[in-house]
Amino acid sequence: MTHPTPPFLLLASGSSYRAALLARLHLPFVCHAPDIDETPQSGESAADLVLRLARAKAQALRARYPQHWIIGSDQAATLNGHIIGKPGTRACAIEQLERASAQRVMFETGLTLLTPHSEGHAADTTTVQFRALSTAEIVRYVDAEQPLDCAGSFKCEGYGISLFESIESQDPTALVGLPLIALCRLLRQAGLALP
Repeated sequence: MTHPTPPFLLLASGSSYRAALLARLHLPFVCHAPDIDETPQSGESAADLVLRLARAKAQALRARYPQHWIIGSDQAATLNGHIIGKPGTRACAIEQLERASAQRVMFETGLTLLTPHSEGHAADTTTVQFRALSTAEIVRYVDAEQPLDCAGSFKCEGYGISLFESIESQDPTALVGLPLIALCRLLRQAGLALP
């Protein structure tokens, strides 16, 4: 059965970045941030972590919103095999970018779509090659854009693009936190007509 629009679309996130991405699809939706423990499990890879958390975010809202189509997404960055989180402070953002200078940082993004009758999942890996950055460049960037709530300490949709040599990805929106190509595929598989 094809639906012209889902009856209720819910983004399981408080992220303004994910909301702005979802708005690009011209679908009505609401946002609700789930309250879940996002601590990695012992020995859990970044790829496994983001898929588990994307599903957990959507599942956390299922009981309260049983008729909604719920989108859960999560992202983790890794540098030299170690997960790096959101910096939270200026000093931590500067330190993260100093470590990322001239390095490849991997971004794993997990996605879940729950509908009343189905469950779909997708994953994306994006690689960012940072150029060699001076401390002065890093400080100027952090002070200009304040990327304290962004994994990896940058905003690729803004001034952060100036920090890179290259980006390798099948879906450029995944780096912002919500892979729209994969989401559109999951929505179509669930019966939504897009576009």
